[in-house]
Amino acid sequence: MSHQNKKKPSSNKTKDNKPKLPSIGFWLYALFLVVLFIILPLITISTPKEISWSHFEEELLPQRNIEKIIVVNKAIAEIYITKEALKTTKDGSETEGLFTSKTGPQYTITIGSLENFENKLENAQEKFSLDHKIDILYENRGNWIEIFSWILPFAIIIVFWLFIFGRMRGGPGAGSALFNFSKSNPRILETVGKSSVTFKDVAGLTEAKVEIMEVVDFLKNPETYTKLGAKIPKGVMLVGPPGTGKTLMAKAVAGEARVPFFSMSGSEFVEMFVGVGASRVRDLFKQAKSKAPSIIFIDEIDAVGRSRGKVNAFQANDERESTLNQLLTELDGFGPNTGVIVLAATNRPDVLDKALLRPGRFDRHIYLELPNKSEREAIFQVHMRRLKLAKDVDIKTLASLSPGFSGADIANICNEAALIAARHKKQLIEQCDFMEARDRVIGGLERKSKIISPKEKKIIAYHEAGHALVSWHLEHVDALVKVSIIPRGKSLGSTWYLPEERQIVTKSQFADQICASLGGRAAEELIFNEVSSGALDDLEKVTKQAYTMIAYYGLDKTIGPLSYYDSVGDYERLLGKPYSEHTAKLIDNKVQNLIKENYKRTFDLLEKHKDELEKLAEMLLQKEVVYQEDLELIMGKRFKEAMTVSK
Repeated sequence: MSHQNKKKPSSNKTKDNKPKLPSIGFWLYALFLVVLFIILPLITISTPKEISWSHFEEELLPQRNIEKIIVVNKAIAEIYITKEALKTTKDGSETEGLFTSKTGPQYTITIGSLENFENKLENAQEKFSLDHKIDILYENRGNWIEIFSWILPFAIIIVFWLFIFGRMRGGPGAGSALFNFSKSNPRILETVGKSSVTFKDVAGLTEAKVEIMEVVDFLKNPETYTKLGAKIPKGVMLVGPPGTGKTLMAKAVAGEARVPFFSMSGSEFVEMFVGVGASRVRDLFKQAKSKAPSIIFIDEIDAVGRSRGKVNAFQANDERESTLNQLLTELDGFGPNTGVIVLAATNRPDVLDKALLRPGRFDRHIYLELPNKSEREAIFQVHMRRLKLAKDVDIKTLASLSPGFSGADIANICNEAALIAARHKKQLIEQCDFMEARDRVIGGLERKSKIISPKEKKIIAYHEAGHALVSWHLEHVDALVKVSIIPRGKSLGSTWYLPEERQIVTKSQFADQICASLGGRAAEELIFNEVSSGALDDLEKVTKQAYTMIAYYGLDKTIGPLSYYDSVGDYERLLGKPYSEHTAKLIDNKVQNLIKENYKRTFDLLEKHKDELEKLAEMLLQKEVVYQEDLELIMGKRFKEAMTVSK
């Protein structure tokens, strides 16, 4: 399942693809900031030079260039120099700014007593026999600088809060979220061409596409169905494992329906504030109804749709539960033919509330399974459209060698193959690049530089040879493709199989798989008379498989046809196991006996073919990677022919 990535139109452009200009308010705030931080420091007021009375009497009065004196508030005397004297001297005000006054005053004197100052000035004029008396004026002034310094901080705070409240009243931008957190903010696709994905980009999923296309047809031609008395489905639930194309299918619906498409994730409804989730659900459905016919898509609905009996059962009022209740109410709240269809996607249908899944809310449940061989081939073709491929690329072989892969896994393989080819400076992507990419996705990156001692390498070689030999001689084990002792990911060696696409597994198939998993540990014991910790992953897998056989599938005669599998999650509320201690002990004994019996069977098989085991281990130590044709040279033809895979 694929779609071609195309650049989505930017959200800050209008329908005519022209940039959206900021509002007038934005420019006013910007102008205010410019004035505050740039122009204001340049606006300085001339600062007169403060002098003492002795300096005034000894320096200024003898020069006879004082024009006038202004006494301000009976505390400060401002001294003004004549214009002729200013032209001939550079002494004057200390600072010059953008709007500095050129007329003065040039000096100031702090006077203690006005009467004393007048007497001293009169005596000084008589002392120097001045031709004319200096004019003395009196003024009462307010200190505007101090007033402005008090007003400015409050003005800044007021302007800031006006800006914040203006944004919170619902204006565009992130600031509106402060008061609009209860409003839903879905991604809306309303016009043709907004979604680049169509049903042509969705490979496989033939049956699912038929049902989804019928839903799209409901919206396009509702009269075709309503005239017969049919009701348009209210909801469609997309269920499937991760990577199978649920979200991609919804994007294809958005591209094909040509109706308003509202997309939200389930986690976007839940907030830390009580009641926000329910409010957002109401707002989302209100928007959808106003633009009907329309589609609502809720991705990962299990974030809000979990069963109310399993989540926070001891809390009386839970935010997620109130959001779910509101969602259930909205799904029942509109008529059958209002033209609003709800799509939802989840990979965990077992945890969803039963009230959410019932008909009348989600009328259709569409299950998206992992693709089969033909569907994987179609998915490979979709993802290879944009790749430059060599002639040796065989899509059928790649589809056969990727059982159990989802559409996302196949997309990852194609991308990794392109990266590998580019890393090796190739002009085209070859088949070997895809094979290496497949191994990279499954097992991880090769670590050829990892230092392994010769003794450990020998143990690893016999371990992997044991897996391969047991798999080769047992009929119900998957076909063997290759064996490697090159460290990859967390593993020190690996045995690669080609799994069959089975729908059911028999008891004999289970037993053979357990033997194949125990082959490595049995080979170590046979050759070295001791075992190592390298079989940890094998033992974990075998133990889980044995418990599954006995406790889930009822494949043991003593336990009987009983299953303790919890498909609906009812056992999660139980503090203990859903069976008695006697049954638990019996299950444990049966699991131990089953694993011991198959281990003995594996050991006997390896002992019978010990010479083949040694030859295969020696070949692994020499080549590090052994393919199917090499295995045939040592052990002969297998029970059933496996697909020949080129190196």
